[in-house]
Amino acid sequence: MSAVTTNLPTPRRALAIGAHPDDVEFGCGGTFAKWAAAGCEIRHLICTDGSKGSWSADEDVAALIAARQGEQRAAARALGGDGAVAFMGWPDGELEATLARRAEMCRWIRRLRPDIVLGHDPWKRYRLHPDHRAAGFLAVDGVVAARDPHFYPDQDAPPHRPSALLLWEADEPDHVEDIDGWVDAKVAALMEHRSQFETTHEIADTDDLDQVARFHRKMAERAAEAGALAGLAYGERFKLITKV
Repeated sequence: MSAVTTNLPTPRRALAIGAHPDDVEFGCGGTFAKWAAAGCEIRHLICTDGSKGSWSADEDVAALIAARQGEQRAAARALGGDGAVAFMGWPDGELEATLARRAEMCRWIRRLRPDIVLGHDPWKRYRLHPDHRAAGFLAVDGVVAARDPHFYPDQDAPPHRPSALLLWEADEPDHVEDIDGWVDAKVAALMEHRSQFETTHEIADTDDLDQVARFHRKMAERAAEAGALAGLAYGERFKLITKV
């Protein structure tokens, strides 16, 4: 593994691209909270509608989609943002990195003009969830398209080249953002995703304070493991790409 870098300069604007509501908070919630407190404009772009995010066969899917959008906006505010979230609305579990979807991703990157784009690492080995792979490829491919003028020249925003890509869930991370002091904000944002307590948070009963505390400890332990890569108390780790 190459040398591990830490702490990019706080960007003016950052865009995180998640496959589902809550993916951004898991992947870079602490980093977003830290940057937002330092004046960064944080933006979320969520690819799917989150409609598969329940283990109940009797779930009201339309209500679940609406709930997850509200939860995502609340989570964005918990990280220090203004709650503005772009929802692509593609069906959960059916995300594919098609040319048409690449064009839409390119349009959003050109419109929002982020200095740094964050997203899933599409090259992670043995990944089971297809949406995470596809969202990662759409983010990477969208950045390439957004920077070059001959991709989609008829779009309503001019080309834009971010300065860096940060990919979470990487097999070979080489960059760590220090989130000492921001783990609580990350957890607070994740706790806004109440519809996911049973399926992803392992919280079956919100009145059971032990279950809630266990989830907090789990997130702190993950952050400690990530931070240890760079000798930090708590961190979030990424694959950093600067040749954008």
